[in-house]
Parts: sequence; C-alpha cells; structure tokens
Amino acid sequence: MSNLSTFVKRIRDIMRNDAGINGDAQRIEQMAWMLFLKVYDTKETDWEIDEDDYVSIIPESCRWRNWAVDDKSGNAMTGDTLLAFVNNTLLPVLKGQDVLNIDGTIKVEGVKVHADTPIKKSIVQATFEDTNNYMKDGVLLRQIINIIDELDLEDYEESHAFGEIYESILKELQSAGSSGEFYTPRAVTDFMAKMINPQIGEKVADFACGTGGFLTSWLKELETKVQTVEDREKLLTSIYGIEKKQFPYILCITNMLLHDIDVPKIYHDNSLLRDVLDYTERDQFDVILMNPPYGGHEKNEVKNHFPSDLASSETADLFMSVIMYRLKKNGRAAVILPDGFLFGTDNAKVSIKKKLFSEFNLHTVIRMPHSVFAPYTSITTNILFFDRTEPTKETWFYRLDMPDGYKNFSKTKPMELNHFAPAMDWWNNREEINIDGFDKAKKYTVQELVERNYNIDLCGYPHEEEEILPPKELIQQYQEKRASLNADIDRILGQITDILGISLTEEE
Repeated sequence: MSNLSTFVKRIRDIMRNDAGINGDAQRIEQMAWMLFLKVYDTKETDWEIDEDDYVSIIPESCRWRNWAVDDKSGNAMTGDTLLAFVNNTLLPVLKGQDVLNIDGTIKVEGVKVHADTPIKKSIVQATFEDTNNYMKDGVLLRQIINIIDELDLEDYEESHAFGEIYESILKELQSAGSSGEFYTPRAVTDFMAKMINPQIGEKVADFACGTGGFLTSWLKELETKVQTVEDREKLLTSIYGIEKKQFPYILCITNMLLHDIDVPKIYHDNSLLRDVLDYTERDQFDVILMNPPYGGHEKNEVKNHFPSDLASSETADLFMSVIMYRLKKNGRAAVILPDGFLFGTDNAKVSIKKKLFSEFNLHTVIRMPHSVFAPYTSITTNILFFDRTEPTKETWFYRLDMPDGYKNFSKTKPMELNHFAPAMDWWNNREEINIDGFDKAKKYTVQELVERNYNIDLCGYPHEEEEILPPKELIQQYQEKRASLNADIDRILGQITDILGISLTEEE
C-alpha cells in the first residue's frame, strides 16, 4: 500500500460524506470491525498453511476474501447490494444467527461456538456480538473496504508499519467523547511495563484491558529478552485480558492479532461478576498491569461478590480488591488510581488500603501530573507499585512534575515516555527531595500512614496554576478537593477528640 501514512485520513474523509456516521467514536467503531475481518483473514491464510486440516469458523460467503476483495472485474458488491449483504447476512452470521431462505431453510449458517471451540475461532462471535454497521451509503462503504483491502499484512514491513498506524487509531479515542475511557496513553503503559520489568515465563493480566495498551507495552518490553524459540512461545502465551465493553474488545483483539498473538486470551466479560473469595491459585497471575475504570458506580448486586468490608460502590475500589485476590504470591502489580483512592477515608476505602498495606508491599506511589488523560478527563491520577512479598514497611511517594514548557498535556502535546525520565532516574537511586518547603519525594513508614487513617495523599502538587476548565470538570475537581479536605479535617478532629477523651457525639 503506497499511501499508508494517509490511511486514516482517506477513510475519515469518505466517512464524513456518509449520513450514518455521527462523530469520531462511530467512525472508529465502523473502521474497527472491518479492520478485524481483514486482519483475521490474513491470519487465516497463515493458519491454513500451518495446519493441514484448518477449517474457518466463518462460512465461505462471509470470509473477507470472498465478499470484500475487489478484483476489478466489475463484480464486487457495492451500493444497496453491499449494504443489504452486510446488514442482513454478514453481521447476523458473525453474531451467530442463521440466515434463512424464504421457505425457512438455512441459507447461511451462523457462526457457532461450543465449549471446545479454540479461542482463535471463538473470538469471531465474541467480537461481533454487539457490532453495528452505521454507514448508509453502499458506494462509500465499498470505497472504504477497498482502502482497507489494499493493506498487505503478509508483508512484514507493511504489517509492522500498520501496527503503528493502528496505534494512532487507538490514540484518537482520547478525544472521541466517552470512548476515551478505553485508552491509556502509551507513554504511561510503557513506563509501567518498564518499571515492572517483565521476565520470560511470567504471565500478565489486565482485568479491564480496553484496547490492550498494557498488554502491548508488556509484549514490547518482554521482546527484548527473547533469545530462543522457547522464549518466543512463552512470550506469545504470556497475556490475559478481560474487557466488559464490546467496542474496546474488538479493538483489543485486533491489536493482539497485529502483534502476532494468534491465540489471544482476551475475554468479553465483566471482571466484577465473580465472587473474589472463589479465586484459587490457578486464577492468579505473576504480574497485573491495570488502569481500572474509575468514577463509575456498579449496581448493588455487584457488591455481593465482595466481602462486606470491601464492598465499595466505586469501580476503582472494587477492581483493587480483584487485583489483590488475583495476584500470585511474590507477584508484582502496577495500577493507576485517582486521587480519591489516596485520600478517601470512607469505610470501604480504608478497609481496602488496610488489606493492601498488611498483605502486600506498597513500595512506591508515583503522583502523575494533571491532564495526562486530557481531553477525556482532567482527574489527577497516580501509579501504585506493589508486590505480594511481605506486609508494607515503608512507602515512597514521588511527584512527577509537568515538563518544562508545558502547562497542560493535550492531543497535540501528549505525554511522552521521556517525560518519565526524572522518575526513572530517581527510581534506582531514591532520595528525599524538598523544593521550596514542599515534598517532591519522601519515604513514610507504614505506622505514619496508619496514623493518618490511611490518607496517603502525600507529595502532591503545591504550585499548580489556576486553569479554566469546562463547568462539569470544574465541579468534579472542586468535589475532589473538598473530599480531600474533609478527609484531613476528619482525621485531625479524630486525633483531637482521642487526646481529649471525648467523642463528637458527646459535644453535640
């Protein structure tokens, strides 16, 4: 394909002329399922060579090579014929539905998945479970299919180059409305993977994997340690992911196939719908890398899957419990959490932090600058690094300041891996740092943190300039600040009343 660099632009320009596409999120979703079928068809070509008895799970008439490829003979489907095929045959079949003739007999059998169906085949039905075709102009749809089919994914260099293009497609999610929640900036996932230091033979998990950013960063970091064919096999079977929402799931599966993971153990499921007490060693992993969804609230019945003291209504809290129950003995974890987890002193958050400090070694907390996830959200976040080796004795806090010349990160000036350089330099040569009377890096004993009632909002940002935010984000920011102040006030009042030997209820 000669114009790989303009691939996304060409498709975007065509979609803008289609009345059915409304905004970036739908554009990327429309592109996603077509890219999946193209990538999957390329993989099937390889599997047919490697396996003498390989049979596609997709009926012949619905395989990309048999309906999408335009041989320039004038016979390729287009216009209303193409739309009718996609809407009434292709998508229903891939969802598992039989397409019938007028007399009720089966015309095209839907994709069928059974308990013994291999993962690389069952992902087809899972991928298309809730997929939609938004386009209403069959001629424009044909033009886009032709651009996608120009990709020569059997050519190593072009396939590798398209992997980079696909990453740019995922990156656009950050500005695609609510879809931004599925994407963690690659600088952040790369930094966390570097610090976690993957080893050949280890298995990593992400229980809300979105588009697979942490998994690809893990693979990239582990790739440098591959020396033998056996090492390669271990790398290709080292990942595990769960994603609740259909759109990021299809993006993640395609992402893994592009990274040569032929059997992607990525499941379309909800990680919070299993009792955490039911997990055994077989359900645990050497490493967990995650950016749990936060700010959302689960239904009350979800809380029934957790011990009563850990049953928070905040999704990030619930995922922290899942992580702790699914991390192996001597395993390691790096998790992104909002400021609210650090300063929160409600019963559930305190119980979760008690468990974290008493059963795990929370050795490092990296305070990240604001706007890392802009423009999706301005909530300030942190990276917690811990392992399951021993109870916490001391925790280091390090504030990563905004790089010189930046007031905010944005789509045109995103966070880059080199912005983490100060934290990486500090990581192996830790020392306490105080600037103008404010702590930038400081070590606290677990006893000091317990005395703060597990309010670990430490080494924060003292010099942030006032920023004009949209009303909704401004309200959210002030709510966070108020919650942090309330937590401090409650802690200090508690200390005073303990000293005086009275209770607040007595005073009232």
